[in-house]
Amino acid sequence: MSDQRHAPSQDKQSKTLDFSARRRAMVHNQIAARGVESEHVLKAMERVPREQFLPEHMQEFAYDDTPLPIEEGQTISQPYIVAFMTEALNLEGGEKVLEIGTGSGYAAAVLSEIASDVYTVERLGELAVTAAAKLSDLGYRNVHVLHADGTRGWPEHAPYDAIIVAAGGPEVPASLKRQLKIGGRLVIPIGTDPRAQELVRVTRVGDDAFESEDIADVRFVPLVGEEGWASGRPQSSPRQRTRRSADPDDSAISTVREFSEPFDSMEDADLDALIARIGDARVVLLGEATHGTSEFYRMRERLSQELILKKGFRFIAIEGDWPDAARVDHYVRHFEYPASEWTAFARFPTWMWRNREVQSFVDWLRDYNEAKQPEQRVAFHGLDLYSLYTSIRSVLTYLDDVDPEAAETARERYGCLTPWQSDPATYGRAALTGRFRSCEDPVARMLSSLLERRHAYALRNGDRYFDAVQNAKLVANAERYYRIMYYGSRASWNLRDRHMFETLTSLLEFYGANSKTIVWAHNSHVGDALATEMALRGEHNLGQLCRAEFGRGVYTIGFGTDHGQVAAASNWDGPMEIKTVRPAVSNSYERLFHKASQAGNSSRFLLNVAQNGKSDLYNVLGTPRLERAIGVIYSPETELASHYFQAILPKQFDDYFWFDETSAITPLDTKELEGLPDTYPFGV
Repeated sequence: MSDQRHAPSQDKQSKTLDFSARRRAMVHNQIAARGVESEHVLKAMERVPREQFLPEHMQEFAYDDTPLPIEEGQTISQPYIVAFMTEALNLEGGEKVLEIGTGSGYAAAVLSEIASDVYTVERLGELAVTAAAKLSDLGYRNVHVLHADGTRGWPEHAPYDAIIVAAGGPEVPASLKRQLKIGGRLVIPIGTDPRAQELVRVTRVGDDAFESEDIADVRFVPLVGEEGWASGRPQSSPRQRTRRSADPDDSAISTVREFSEPFDSMEDADLDALIARIGDARVVLLGEATHGTSEFYRMRERLSQELILKKGFRFIAIEGDWPDAARVDHYVRHFEYPASEWTAFARFPTWMWRNREVQSFVDWLRDYNEAKQPEQRVAFHGLDLYSLYTSIRSVLTYLDDVDPEAAETARERYGCLTPWQSDPATYGRAALTGRFRSCEDPVARMLSSLLERRHAYALRNGDRYFDAVQNAKLVANAERYYRIMYYGSRASWNLRDRHMFETLTSLLEFYGANSKTIVWAHNSHVGDALATEMALRGEHNLGQLCRAEFGRGVYTIGFGTDHGQVAAASNWDGPMEIKTVRPAVSNSYERLFHKASQAGNSSRFLLNVAQNGKSDLYNVLGTPRLERAIGVIYSPETELASHYFQAILPKQFDDYFWFDETSAITPLDTKELEGLPDTYPFGV
């Protein structure tokens, strides 16, 4: 690298030094900490001054992990995405790289720190001229800029070792594939919706042979050109149609008010009409628009109590880990079991289930079950698959009791996963890259062994055997989940929701043909994925699978809010914060319901949105709109991109609870739990 490359002028040196410190912090906290491991990429990101590629008034935000506006209505990609895509090219240094979508020139500069030559094509003339001048001024002599249709590539300098495309197209342009060397990699966002694409890596393995793999879900500006979209706003995109539609008019607001069933408080809400609509449904799916809103938990629990008392529902199934929920189950069903060295729901996000709202329902359920015969008690189970090592421990504990010899075999088979128990995601990366052997066969054999001994084990204690089998299934699916998560969120999402569905159906089979269940999970899991943009990405979910399996035997209820407070984190494994929920954006269901709340003087109501596919309400809500989803992470600064998706609400849910203003859940304070029995599930 030349000593003169991007050297600061004297009068800006102090500010540049500040930028340098922020740049190093950005690489450490936002890129390396999120899994980017390539030393080439990390060093390149440390060297390139992102602030130099931004308008002066935006430079203070240069090292925030967010896309930022530049000229011509375009954006500069967030640093993590630039690093993630560059790493996906598997560059070792000295390659010839083609970039499509020069933009500000920042990503080309990063590539140039690794590659021998970077050829970059920009469709917009002003951007091409500006980027070329900036790259030249900063001393990047190995970057060559062309103003042209990027979908056609730059054939004069082909073939390329790697091609990277910074815009989303409907398919991989044939011209770009032809310009790859054999063995070369092409990374590009692909999708029928310009704001919901899958990042794909294509490897050329022969003259006319290509291999493709999904990497992650992303959102990029449209790839415009002869072999991309015809214009910057593709006509085929349902999301774009949504964006262009007008704000909800007075007629829509009036219709929502007409059909709403208002209530003042959780305790006074009249749920009889809803209970009647649920009828004989065997599976009732209760959602939430966030994982940290008190009103969602409390109403979900109030409705669950009514269904248990009036409809005889047999068990609660939550979006939580099986062994953790088992501790709660033992408590509420008054099982005799030894005190454990671990506590339920003690891993991130602890507040999601360890909160006062859930504690109140758990205590109610224990009291309700006390007067019941064991076979009539309502159970509490988890559907999720993140508890890899707690589940292994549960299987071993069970086998130690019933078959010590089999327990030794289990320890040998599960030992494959032992090095990764503190961070199972690291196992996935190691297995994927070939640095460590896959544990798939040993854990699969362990599950088979348990199933083969079904009769001998189940005769001793059917409940304990069922629990052990579910834990063994969880281990097998979790091993696969962590192994495939690096192929892309679509594959890992589908595996996770398939696991939850299969666990639910196993529970229904275990409790008998007449058993009924209530599921607590996020709207994004229980609402039918076919009615959302998830379907465009090839994703399915628990709600869709349940509807396909049980048809009219499923009843789904969503929840939503406009503004208030929520318990969430800023980063994975970060501390819980009480965050302010921003008012809903235009053209969203939340904005419509907020306006209906204001017009009707009722801040809480229930809507039978499905209306059996008929009525003015169904027609009003049947127009695609945006819908908000906040998980355990909430990023208000990028809310539209991070937390909204397109949906058709009356096809997604049957009913919908609306709380215009909401409050955060209250996590359990450790001091409140001191002195409780060791068998208490939320103990310390």
